[in-house]
Amino acid sequence: MSKKPNQNQRSDMAERARLEVTFEKPHLLGALFGQYDQNLVAIENRLGVYIAARGNKLQIEGEAEAAARARDVMTGLYNRIAAGQEIDSGAVEAVIAMSAEPTLDGIIRHDVAEPPKVMIRTRKKTIVPRSATQVTYMEALTRNDIIFALGPAGTGKTYLAVAQAVSQLITGSVDRLILSRPAVEAGERLGFLPGDMKEKVDPYLRPIYDALYDTLPAEQVERRIASGEIEIAPIAFMRGRTLSNAFIVLDEAQNTTIAQMKMFLTRFGEGSRMVICGDPRQVDLPQPGISGLADAVARLEGVEGISVVPFGIGDVVRHPVVGRIVQAYEGPDA
Repeated sequence: MSKKPNQNQRSDMAERARLEVTFEKPHLLGALFGQYDQNLVAIENRLGVYIAARGNKLQIEGEAEAAARARDVMTGLYNRIAAGQEIDSGAVEAVIAMSAEPTLDGIIRHDVAEPPKVMIRTRKKTIVPRSATQVTYMEALTRNDIIFALGPAGTGKTYLAVAQAVSQLITGSVDRLILSRPAVEAGERLGFLPGDMKEKVDPYLRPIYDALYDTLPAEQVERRIASGEIEIAPIAFMRGRTLSNAFIVLDEAQNTTIAQMKMFLTRFGEGSRMVICGDPRQVDLPQPGISGLADAVARLEGVEGISVVPFGIGDVVRHPVVGRIVQAYEGPDA
């Protein structure tokens, strides 16, 4: 005769659950599971559950909350594939992270289960949000005149801004892109680098180039730069100009002085949109003082036409280890 479980054992048993998910389109399951079931393995490892496939059904077993999250993640990924979106390891990690938000009695959160309604279309790819904050940010990129994007590395601040700029250039809603950042040294002296001024400055602008080449064919990037449709330059080159009918992105804005930020913001012209990206915790200004980014946000937050979108560690969409590195350096509340 089997022994009855004691109270603690009954409590442990009650906390576990076995859920079943049925998918109507079995031909999509190969993309859902990933090569060698890598997506299933990633979800099992991250959420501590066990997933078994039976035809067009999945059985998920684990602690009740983790099993519910795994169900939400699998449903969300399936719906994204059914909507024609590609799923890679980054998308899997992003949906897992989004599933960590509070739920009501296990009800699937809309932004986890459903394909995102906001996206950016470029020549090379269609970009969808990979965190709840990215949804807010991408909506702001289409709605507001000036957007401040604040937060740590890896959250997609600059990448999404450049992608939106490319999208608007392709559709003709702006005539040119102005992509800039301050050429502030981070441990090196600019004057000691070899080459002319362009060659000295280009390394500081490399992340902007990388985003451009990821969203436009290389020959189009080169042609548009040569024609002046795309301009990539240090912030000092903005002085004395009025930037009309342009999409303007300032990266690493925490390394601007107050005077530089005021100068940059007042370049704004008719038919333009401006995005200012930076991490207020990573200031490399050579002289101590208030960052132009922090000063501008304090002055302008709440002003009509201007939005401030704060990102946190939970929004890091690079390799998961990047989020852990940021947290190790800046603490759990970054």
